[in-house]
Amino acid sequence: MVAVIKTSRSINSILNYNENKVKEGVAECINAVNYPLELEKLNFTQKLNRFLKLSSLNENAKRNSVHISLNFDPSENHSKEKLIEIADTYMEKLGFGRQPYLVYQHYDAGHPHCHIVTNNIQRNGKRIDLHLIGVKKSEPARKEIEELFGLVKAVGRKQKENFSLNPIDVGRVQYGKAESRKAINSVLNKVLFDYKYSSLPELNAVLNLYNVHADRGSEESRVFKNNGLLYKILDQNSKPIGVPIKASEFYSRPTLKFLEEKFRINETKKQYGKSHVKNALRQALFNERMTSVERLSERLKDEAIHTILRKSSEGKLYGITFIDFKTQTVVNGSTIGKEFSAKGIQESFAINILSLERKHQNSLSANSENFQNIDLRDYVKENLADILLRGEKMNDYVSKQFKQKKKKRIMRGMKN
Repeated sequence: MVAVIKTSRSINSILNYNENKVKEGVAECINAVNYPLELEKLNFTQKLNRFLKLSSLNENAKRNSVHISLNFDPSENHSKEKLIEIADTYMEKLGFGRQPYLVYQHYDAGHPHCHIVTNNIQRNGKRIDLHLIGVKKSEPARKEIEELFGLVKAVGRKQKENFSLNPIDVGRVQYGKAESRKAINSVLNKVLFDYKYSSLPELNAVLNLYNVHADRGSEESRVFKNNGLLYKILDQNSKPIGVPIKASEFYSRPTLKFLEEKFRINETKKQYGKSHVKNALRQALFNERMTSVERLSERLKDEAIHTILRKSSEGKLYGITFIDFKTQTVVNGSTIGKEFSAKGIQESFAINILSLERKHQNSLSANSENFQNIDLRDYVKENLADILLRGEKMNDYVSKQFKQKKKKRIMRGMKN
């Protein structure tokens, strides 16, 4: 079992997310705990007001809403009764046993899972401490529950992010706006709340993986001038297809104003993700055989990092974005250090290429002897394009000395 805890200031958006899933027929509310009425008698307003009343007892709390997902192995098929029992046990061990909470069983992913909606303001107005709750309480609770209910254990399993969403099938959705909205909405509900991005291009880096694009329009357009936002479906060539849909038409209302607040919050959450990407890049570039972006991209896949290259119409690389699926963080190379920008990484490739050339040359010409007196990095900056083009032919490198010997043997055979 894997438990994921998200905290927020808006219980309304969390409840809306789950209730919207119910309306779409891909989820079901299976339990309401510490409510005055039975689940069947509760409407949306009554569910929400129970949380809002507690939140009003401590208006100084920066975060008063908690959204938990309990995820199980695809081989497990739990009944509603067992999911309710697991959720109740988990909430008790987490210290939320006396809090009101709702349990939703979701059917929209390739693995069984349920969501729990609650808040951390108690009846006396004091808040339940959320600091390091994942490490201090959730992890011990998860391990105990795995043993208690005989669940598939999460420890030791491969720590790579597996997509729970597939790219939108544009062939199915291009003809009808209603279907387009439903398809885009399923992607937005996953990406907007799970990934840490701090700009629209960073958000689009993830959305584009699912054939979705957020667009402000041109600077002269009415949409841009009114701070509007459109969501579009992309075809297999990354071109918009079908009718764009306004952000305000989605149930969760992922407008530009909403995203700008997410940008601000996410910027402070990205530090761990940035460190993970930076360390992975340092280790990869330390290898002198790392001489191209293609090799770098393949190497970073081992660390669950996806590389997006931004190129000009002439094919010149001018930017690199990294999506870290392990920490669910989107990072531009230039924001974690000058050496990790597109130019900095290309300079590292060039230095590695020159280092390999030197190793394979057993005898140096007069020109190369003079070259040793030149600062390597200055030389690389001045001759970057030439060195990189040279590097494309280095996969099957044969030393100059060996080539000369081979030529002499051929000449001797001709004489004989």
